[in-house]
Amino acid sequence: MEAKNAAADSHLAGGTMNNEPEDLSFRQDELPEDRSLIIVDDDRAFAQRLVRAMELRGFEVRGGHSVAEGVDLIRERAPAFAVVDMRLEDGNGLDVIAELSRARPDARAIVLTGYGNIATAVTAVKLGAVDYLAKPADADDVTDALLAPSDDKAPPPENPMSADRVRWEHIQRVYELCNRNVSETARRLNMHRRTLQRILAKRAPK
Repeated sequence: MEAKNAAADSHLAGGTMNNEPEDLSFRQDELPEDRSLIIVDDDRAFAQRLVRAMELRGFEVRGGHSVAEGVDLIRERAPAFAVVDMRLEDGNGLDVIAELSRARPDARAIVLTGYGNIATAVTAVKLGAVDYLAKPADADDVTDALLAPSDDKAPPPENPMSADRVRWEHIQRVYELCNRNVSETARRLNMHRRTLQRILAKRAPK
């Protein structure tokens, strides 16, 4: 388990596991004077790793795991940057984006979204987010999106997930949310039960 977490840390940081200095895609002196950032994601392990990775890049990070916590962080001190998961344990990340837009219209926020949420992510952009990224996104992707010029988009990731992998991740998420009940998962996905069983029996695609 420790090795798995270490590998995930390395992926998020966009670096290597050796002791050599990390080759970041930007210099910290390129960051704006206000480096305040909030990260709101109910996947606590992912959020913790992303917080560490963004701190390494010079951001001043505060973290939360729910809509309520995200709103509280904004009301306490509206940040210059925000990374918000679309689906949170107590509601929709759009509420956090909307609150940030009201409190600090010049803030730059991005939303993290899973398979099937692209239309909602577009709504987030209309509410004030500057971009959206498909999960799992690493710290390099997040940094590029946050610092991209206002009239520009962050470059696409070097090695994005395949469409099959994105679909598989979505199915696994719904399966877990249904307490690993195959019949209920198949009903929610509008999929034949046997088709779902075959997908679940296979290894994750690359």
